[in-house]
Amino acid sequence: MLFKMIFLCSAGFLAAFVDSIAGGGGLISLPAYLFAGVPPHFALGTNKFASTSGSFLSTLGYARSNKINFRLLRFAVPATVLGAALGVRTVLLIPQDFLSPFVSVMILVVGLYTVFKKGIGEHNNFTTITRRKVLFGTLVGFTLGFYDGFFGPGTGSFLIFIFIRFFRYDFINASGNAKLINFTSNITSLVMFALNGKIDYAIGIPVALFMMIGSTVGTRLAIRNGSKFIRPIFITMSIAVFVKLVWQMTT
Repeated sequence: MLFKMIFLCSAGFLAAFVDSIAGGGGLISLPAYLFAGVPPHFALGTNKFASTSGSFLSTLGYARSNKINFRLLRFAVPATVLGAALGVRTVLLIPQDFLSPFVSVMILVVGLYTVFKKGIGEHNNFTTITRRKVLFGTLVGFTLGFYDGFFGPGTGSFLIFIFIRFFRYDFINASGNAKLINFTSNITSLVMFALNGKIDYAIGIPVALFMMIGSTVGTRLAIRNGSKFIRPIFITMSIAVFVKLVWQMTT
């Protein structure tokens, strides 16, 4: 049991560290739960419990550094709650398998676009808040919230890419705004898992503490070192999500 907890806490720290910077932490933490023998439904619920704790601190860190535009996202947050709740309910009715091919291609496109589009995300070119931007942000919140509740892989990468490509943020501000949306969908899903009794708190609480530490360290490094530090990690995690989805489809 001691070795199991050391393994899960270490994986949780690493997952939260990566997730606070570029998203994709679930690629590390969820397989760790399954490898440790946690039943799938409890692995999902417990992972959501622990990761939401880390995500909260990461969001708080970005907010304190003024890397989140709350005015832009004032309607996106409640839309994300609605989308995530509908996504979790839908996943109980519809199989997820048909999404894997589509998502794997899209996440690869995002990663390759970032590789070959020189200078993308290095400078913050966001200008003013307009009604169109607020409405688009609300649509993004609802859509990605639904996706995160229903399926999940690559949510952070998609959000960061959208904030860079369409809102013209740099990587650091894109990560901050994406983290607020991602945290909102996470906590919504967490509540639903908790209501269904799918969280192992004996495992989740100690892992959550290490994920909070990992998120704090990752967020501080990202804010201190800026977009050039985030870019390679973002590309790596995008490709990792693609590989994971392809592997799932072929096994």
